[in-house]
Amino acid sequence: MTAFAERVGQACEALRALFPETPLQENDYLSKKTGARVLLKREDLTPVRSYKIRGAFNFMRKAIAAGVGPDGFVCASAGNHAQGFAFVCRHFGRKGVVFMPVTTPQQKIDKTRLFGGDFIEVRLVGDFFDECYHAAEGFAAASAALMVPPFDHPDIIEGQATVAHELADQIGARMEAARVLLPVGGGGLAAGVTTFLSDSGCAPEFVFAEPVGAPSLARSLSAGKRVKLDQVDNFVDGAAVAEIGREPFKRLKNFSAQQVRLIPENRLCATMIEMLNVEGVVLEPAGALALDALKDFPKKDLKGRTIVVIVSGGNFDFERLPDVKERALRFEGLKKYFIFRFPQRPGALRDFLDLLGPDDDITRFEYLKKSARNFGSVLIGLETKDPRNFKVLGRRFDAAGWAYQDITDDETIASLLI
Repeated sequence: MTAFAERVGQACEALRALFPETPLQENDYLSKKTGARVLLKREDLTPVRSYKIRGAFNFMRKAIAAGVGPDGFVCASAGNHAQGFAFVCRHFGRKGVVFMPVTTPQQKIDKTRLFGGDFIEVRLVGDFFDECYHAAEGFAAASAALMVPPFDHPDIIEGQATVAHELADQIGARMEAARVLLPVGGGGLAAGVTTFLSDSGCAPEFVFAEPVGAPSLARSLSAGKRVKLDQVDNFVDGAAVAEIGREPFKRLKNFSAQQVRLIPENRLCATMIEMLNVEGVVLEPAGALALDALKDFPKKDLKGRTIVVIVSGGNFDFERLPDVKERALRFEGLKKYFIFRFPQRPGALRDFLDLLGPDDDITRFEYLKKSARNFGSVLIGLETKDPRNFKVLGRRFDAAGWAYQDITDDETIASLLI
């Protein structure tokens, strides 16, 4: 056993004081759908509904044992790291300060306070995470409180690797023939899991899943060095990281960029809705990343295989559900948006409605510019039960002489109007 694997084993044993190992569950629905044996490692079932509690616990456990951090701990996070940090502070009876952006949803603030109780103070600073992080660093320097990083530290990586320690015990010798799908944000989980399994003599196939809008690992592997992204789409907030962590990349740099699957955000939403409606499993966007990567493999490549999927978190804010459903419908081709050149005459709306089929529904109708001219621009959202219906509608619109533009996939226009 390597020194890393031994340390992970010690962390895993200590972690049992907080919660039992998370289950590895075979999912019948996904297994039948793919032809593979799909096993879900349910990190959404930890006390804080994500794996982040593991790294925070290991970091603080080792710091306290070394006599470091007597003045308390501090972190910057608007999500799962904050909640794991708060839970662990209460467990150890140590004071902690959590810096969050002012724009953090109240639900996340309340949950962090709930997990930390009297041991946690939440400070809201800045509109963006970078401002919040710098404030936390300044507080740590001025107060001698110890900063607990979200992913970029060896002790954090060791803590996240306890996922793999449990997994190896749960699956046994079958691990070597398995394909392991891992989500990637800052890289702490992926680094820990791959290092532990490789050091333990297992040789599974690893596949990494990143959002299309935040491909920090893929870009870095392609370049052969860490690359900081100029722009990041924050929709998958738990994995929207501009630069892979330094320590995680040391452990991931020998993988190929071809092992990274870039997950479209709208397709990810369809996976989240599918798991909610079919299985009753609530997942946050980052928690569904690895699951969605199943869609990138042809069925012949999955048939008969054992696929292990790390389900990393389920802290979903249901106020986001309308947006997630909207994105899912657009991905599945069941909802589209058009700008029509609408004649300003009596009966024009009736003529338009007569072109719709029994399964077509108007979800939005909005004049973009009202005037006394003969025509006006109208934004129309249409939803249907079968994506093929839009081809029929297109032919009807064309035959009736309507002038229109499909803006569903035009990100620039859609972001301004929808």
